[in-house]
Amino acid sequence: MKLHLDWSSYETAGQGDAYAGIPATGGDFAKAVAVCISDKQCQRKPKGVMCPSFRATDDVAQSSGGRVQVLKAALNGELGENAFAGLQLAAALELCVGCKGCKRECANQVDMAAIKIEYQAQRNALSGVSLRERLIADLPQRLHHHAFMRSIIRWRNRSPWLAKLGETFLGISAKRKLPEPSAAPYVAPAFSTEAIKDDRAVILFVDTFSNHFEPEVAQAAHQVLSAAGYCVTTLQPAVDDNEPERALCCGRTYLSLGQVEQAKREARRMQLALRPALAAGTPIVGLEPSCILSLRDDHLKLGLGEEAVALSKQVYLFEEFIARENDRKRLTLDLKPLPPGKTLVHGHCHQKAVGAMKSLRKVLRMIPEFDFEFIEASCCGMAGSFGLEAEHADISMQMAELDLLPALRAAPDAAILANGFSCRHQIREGVERNAQHVALLLRDALKEKTPC
Repeated sequence: MKLHLDWSSYETAGQGDAYAGIPATGGDFAKAVAVCISDKQCQRKPKGVMCPSFRATDDVAQSSGGRVQVLKAALNGELGENAFAGLQLAAALELCVGCKGCKRECANQVDMAAIKIEYQAQRNALSGVSLRERLIADLPQRLHHHAFMRSIIRWRNRSPWLAKLGETFLGISAKRKLPEPSAAPYVAPAFSTEAIKDDRAVILFVDTFSNHFEPEVAQAAHQVLSAAGYCVTTLQPAVDDNEPERALCCGRTYLSLGQVEQAKREARRMQLALRPALAAGTPIVGLEPSCILSLRDDHLKLGLGEEAVALSKQVYLFEEFIARENDRKRLTLDLKPLPPGKTLVHGHCHQKAVGAMKSLRKVLRMIPEFDFEFIEASCCGMAGSFGLEAEHADISMQMAELDLLPALRAAPDAAILANGFSCRHQIREGVERNAQHVALLLRDALKEKTPC
């Protein structure tokens, strides 16, 4: 079995464990599957994230533990030679939304999100990649190379017949609106290799979603970091990049659909651009939880060497960096009270998976007299493109209706904070209200606003 991800970190997993039940094939990937000890924690509904699909369906087969049983059968040869292209594995893994809740909340930290990437890569190798998955995964490139994509998306959202056509031929739900790109992408200040040598230098990584859909988030982050006393440089492609005009991307859209080689290509572009920053120890700050966790976690399974390890230790979510620097008494951020009223806070699953909600709470407490409340909810259900897919649109909304949307409806006048791009889109679709990123909140709370 040719593996697409690097599972060597599981090399010693299961040694001396009589209950591991490591499958006969699959090597270290099989060991990653077998770390599940079947304590059925993923089949309960306590506070936390794990497991969104089980919470929505009450079907044990749609829990992490249920998936492990099918994966073990496949790796033991019980499901035939082409099990990874078969219906049984597809049914088991179809509703996994890659929330990474199990990696944090499971007793043995089963990484079902990464396991699903390997499954999808195996399936792609056997069955090919569908047109829908190619279009979605290639979105960062298409938005750069084909400006008309912006117009097509807006036209589709306003034309029921075109939306229905897209559902028929691409499998994109006609019931769902697509996120609409902004009129123009984020325009970054010029990159300076000298700037990263400054003691208060920060590299701002502007992901695809902030770049093409919500450039105001990147602008706000730049403004806040500058006001806090940092020398902010927006990450740009290296001069010897083979596509120097195209914005950098972490490869998240490729990873989420099992297109590992394309994700490696994007990861190598980032490593090339970040070599000076990595050598200088400059912090890299990002805005989108799924993108930052890709750099911190998923890239370590791409076999990219020590630079990937170094990057994982130098990259921070925006709120993590602000909280860390505030704890170190290095901030010069002068904030004022915002207009009165409660703000409800929804955390992205990946924020929760890395424990970043504590940092977000610290940051929100920096705003004088700020009244906020965290929503206790699992996954919002959008999960990248999952909620837009015709066969998943309904279950996506079922996940949102478990806790998130009822909490928002119960406080119709509250403002909403959500750092995940997918979460904000799901909220807009579910309750017709706009949520904002914490960078925008802090920008509005600045006593003295400085230009980016």
